[in-house]
Amino acid sequence: MQKLPGHSMISQNFQSDLVHFPDFHTHQKGNVFSIFNVLPDEGIPDQCFSWGIHPWYLNENWDKELEKIVASSSNPRLLAIGECGFDLIKGPEPKLQMKAFVAQADLAIKLGLPIILHCVKGSHLLQEFLKNNPNPPAIIWHGYNQKPKIAENLISFRLYFSFGKALLKQDSNAQQWLLKCPLDRIFFETDNSEISISAIYQQASLLLGIPVGQLVHQVRENWNRISNRKMT
Repeated sequence: MQKLPGHSMISQNFQSDLVHFPDFHTHQKGNVFSIFNVLPDEGIPDQCFSWGIHPWYLNENWDKELEKIVASSSNPRLLAIGECGFDLIKGPEPKLQMKAFVAQADLAIKLGLPIILHCVKGSHLLQEFLKNNPNPPAIIWHGYNQKPKIAENLISFRLYFSFGKALLKQDSNAQQWLLKCPLDRIFFETDNSEISISAIYQQASLLLGIPVGQLVHQVRENWNRISNRKMT
């Protein structure tokens, strides 16, 4: 997924459906054209990955985990910071979540990489961060399935939306927002589902009335606009 000086990480001769369906957030290892989400103590995979401090695993020693991420930040396979963000159901107290998120956002800015956002009952915290930080990194809200109004209120910020299995549910919030969302703000993912990434793209194609190939081209362009580590 990444083009580096002097070589390409991905062979142009690689024949696979994955060539056509990049997966921007997954917990499944092995797909060359996906961004694997690293969790604590999992180790760095031999593929493209994102790494952040998920609010479920956030504690007072979060800075030690951040040091590990910083130490690996020159790894060309690190394509995003996250998932990280806000969770008022399973996360610690909000002040700690905000402090850790700001630190990870600062790292993302330094590296020129997007953030993969986890946000559950925390959109007000995200809005607070965006209002207090006029030059944030690109933020990709993964698995978006909130009410369209929430996204509409934040679309003026540097916010993007990754759609997953919820697109397959009739009249879901994800379906409703995909139909309204600007195309230059969309991505697709499998997350932890067993649904294939091609099925997600095909469903989006049907909903939008846009050929799958055009969607693939669109998300590649979207990625290359917001990341220093490009897709080939």
